[in-house]
Amino acid sequence: MTMQTPTGSPLGASPLPDRQVPVLPAGLPDPAQLARLATEFFSALPGGATTPDTSAGNGAVGGVPSALPAAAPILSSVSNPAPPGSPLAGPGGTGTGVPGLSLPQGKVPGANLLPGAPTHILSLGNRAPALAPHAAAQNGLPDNVVTIAPALEPRAGGAALGVPPVQGGGPVSAGSATRSAASSSHASTDAAPASPFYFMDTPGRGWSRSGEDFIMPGNGTAAPASFGLPGEQDLRELLSIHRFAPAADPYGVPRGGAPYFAEGAHARTDRHASGAAVPAGHPPFDVNAIRRDFPILQERVNGKQLIWFDNAATTQKPQSVIDRLSYFYQHENSNIHRAAHTLAGRATDAYEHARETVQRFIGASSPEEIVFVRGTTEAINLIAKSWGEQNVGAGDEIVVSHLEHHANIVPWQQLASQKGAKLRVIPVDDSGQVLLDEYRKLLNDRTKIVSVTQVSNALGTVVPVAEIVDMAHRVGAKALVDGAQSVSHMRVDVQALDADFFVFSGHKIFGPTGIGVVYGKRALLEDMPPWQGGGNMIADVTFERTVFQPPPSRFEAGTGNIADAVGLAAALEYVTRIGIENIARHEHDLLAYATSVLAPVPGVRLIGTAHDKASVLSFVLKGYTTEEVGQALSQEGIAVRAGHHCAQPILRRFGLEATVRPSLAFYNTCDEVDAMISVVRRLSTRRA
Repeated sequence: MTMQTPTGSPLGASPLPDRQVPVLPAGLPDPAQLARLATEFFSALPGGATTPDTSAGNGAVGGVPSALPAAAPILSSVSNPAPPGSPLAGPGGTGTGVPGLSLPQGKVPGANLLPGAPTHILSLGNRAPALAPHAAAQNGLPDNVVTIAPALEPRAGGAALGVPPVQGGGPVSAGSATRSAASSSHASTDAAPASPFYFMDTPGRGWSRSGEDFIMPGNGTAAPASFGLPGEQDLRELLSIHRFAPAADPYGVPRGGAPYFAEGAHARTDRHASGAAVPAGHPPFDVNAIRRDFPILQERVNGKQLIWFDNAATTQKPQSVIDRLSYFYQHENSNIHRAAHTLAGRATDAYEHARETVQRFIGASSPEEIVFVRGTTEAINLIAKSWGEQNVGAGDEIVVSHLEHHANIVPWQQLASQKGAKLRVIPVDDSGQVLLDEYRKLLNDRTKIVSVTQVSNALGTVVPVAEIVDMAHRVGAKALVDGAQSVSHMRVDVQALDADFFVFSGHKIFGPTGIGVVYGKRALLEDMPPWQGGGNMIADVTFERTVFQPPPSRFEAGTGNIADAVGLAAALEYVTRIGIENIARHEHDLLAYATSVLAPVPGVRLIGTAHDKASVLSFVLKGYTTEEVGQALSQEGIAVRAGHHCAQPILRRFGLEATVRPSLAFYNTCDEVDAMISVVRRLSTRRA
């Protein structure tokens, strides 16, 4: 049984020119025959090695006009000779001769050249209408070029979309010329215009490209550049400099080594915006790059982009911290220390790595001096309840400053009340700075501990804690430094400071909430009793006695805040990459600018004007309550704190119950300060 393909096919050349379809056997079809038929069919497609059909009268090659839009419509009824209902017709037209039969792809050698089932070999004529281009895409290709021969599409993706346009009669690429020379018997100097179909690559026709232009790594995965897509390095350059280390640092810092701002060997210096010299070869502090690391800064509040000036209450989190928390819960989540399975090992490693990260960040001598707690408040309570109850007795004295947060007042009050001790207070001057001469008068042999903040959360005053610690040690007292407000603004070295205890909270330094740190000298921690009992802090338990673990486990009863400890480590690593000195310099400049534009506003009274300040402003506006000012700023998307800031004693020292407190971080800008000042000026004008 044979079947003749019509000679009047609009393809210009019959899909199977002057050839007859052999009779298929009664059994399964012969794969070699099917593959040969497919090859012959595709060789007759436009751009293939066919004889030009001059009868078209329009300079067509293989039935494809030189001007693409001038193609005649192709009808599936012409290219599908099997009538409806014929036993030779498969689901897509004339098929294998066996109704419903198709080749299983990948099972028969050579069958992968065929379109996927259920398309039948001889019904490929139904696809012929798709060969007529109906429109041109932006690159000059027909709009349906990718759907012409799906079996021949590249497996790595739609490479056809990146093919440059080829105009008829244009020059052949170097790659084509090379291949044409190698096949000179098929080439002609007066060849017809090249076909735009990049997959019909016959000598002298079709688009071609030299092989070296396609980047194919050894692993067999096509490089993005082969498809006109950006590569890894291109994507890195679009990201913040703090999200990923560059593959090659232009300033000579090796990947994975010191951060980009590390001191180099360059002798030349540049000038910072403030006029200070900065090492040459180091990129300037890029606040816009920093801001891209903090997704919440794109948040809109009341229709305005968020301006976060409440950093003394809590800081925002960089994407690296958010990602680290997510990774922990996706890949490491487990309780620690008490299991032999893999996730327990991962979680334990991550938790103890966080302890080591904190140790390095604050300059402790060993990880065993780092105790994880919920925050600064719990840290001070731990010390008061453990060390304090063991070492403070009746008639003893505890010294704090007038600047303290309630968390550094109330626990000592409780201890003093319980033990019959006395709480004494270091006064401050009118600028908000502690009076060291008055402090010296408070010290005596009854002083057991001096507990002071390093930076006032209400005024921003930087307290001279090194002198305070040294003076406490001279009378035999211990010294605790509250670093909640200092650790994110200045470098901390607890050994250089010689503090006996140092405490801070993770959420004040761009880390998660619910995690904090107690640093204690090893000898002190070993001598302190635990203040909570439970699991993890014991070495052995019987009904008669309990043997406690050594520090720091002794003070970490129960399941700790594992994930947020890991998140805190990510935050400290992020700050380290930026450089605490760079942060301090930017914030100092920002505070100086904000002070210079806020102080002259009529009705504004600044509270806390010490010479040495961190980036905290505290003020009141005449004619307004602090809540009114805070609400007006909030309407413009500006977040500030309005209230007593858990530091009522120091505000009352200045005759106030509350202030408005904008507190700045290294991701804030002068433009944001201007937006705040604009609102304050407007309020001032209304009730001048």
